[in-house]
Amino acid sequence: MTNTIAVYLGIGLLLAVGADYLFYGPEHLLFLAKKGIDLLDWVAVWR
Repeated sequence: MTNTIAVYLGIGLLLAVGADYLFYGPEHLLFLAKKGIDLLDWVAVWR
């Protein structure tokens, strides 16, 4: 991954989180964070 691609992915992620916060509020981000941690735990089983 080049630095340019990493910067664009980072900007896209920040824009997606900002839009989610704007439209759905902070409660939705907390839910997504909890589900993301659960997903990481589940994927770690396959290591």
